[in-house]
Amino acid sequence: MKTVFITGGTGYIGSRLIKKLMESGHEVIALVRKGSEQKLPSGAKAVVADPFHAESFQEFIPQGAVFVQLLGVPHPSPRKKEQFHQIDLRSVKASADAAAVAGVAHFIYLSVAMTESSIMKEFQAVRKEGETYIRSKGIPCTFVRPWYVLGPGYWWPVLLLPLYGIARLVPSWRNKAKAFGLVTIGQIVNILLKAVEAEPKALRLVEIEQIKSRHVA
Repeated sequence: MKTVFITGGTGYIGSRLIKKLMESGHEVIALVRKGSEQKLPSGAKAVVADPFHAESFQEFIPQGAVFVQLLGVPHPSPRKKEQFHQIDLRSVKASADAAAVAGVAHFIYLSVAMTESSIMKEFQAVRKEGETYIRSKGIPCTFVRPWYVLGPGYWWPVLLLPLYGIARLVPSWRNKAKAFGLVTIGQIVNILLKAVEAEPKALRLVEIEQIKSRHVA
């Protein structure tokens, strides 16, 4: 059993991950804003604090815990450029600061596929900066890098699946099709669980193909 401190625990991925973690016997402590405590799955311990200020929650992170950073802008799109900086980047920097002070054993960050994209380049740049900041803290870390996570309310990219199939048949498009591959909510929750349970490494990157195969190296 591990103790897991998580941000974004009331969201699309976080609420499902918390249930999976507890089903697997892990203790979950979730950082929430005031008024959101009741949105957490039953059995998770809530810490009410400001996710943008490390000092407000670092004392509640147990030494040796696994920190999972999920907090971010829902339904990211190019028009949310400012929100990426004000929410995603500020929160991951605060989390990394708090985790370093607390002495966590492992920091897991839900990042994004780092491949060339003119549409989502700002989102990718912010996540890349987040990764760099976490590494600067010297904490063993895992970066999970999906592109788009299919699930309830997030099904529209299914319409593109025939195009993905065609692109994989064309040599010059094949690598890009793989890089922008779609994963399901079940796959992402399972790979995050495996990352929590894996032995920490200085740096572990989990790319789309690994997410699909549910394999953590």
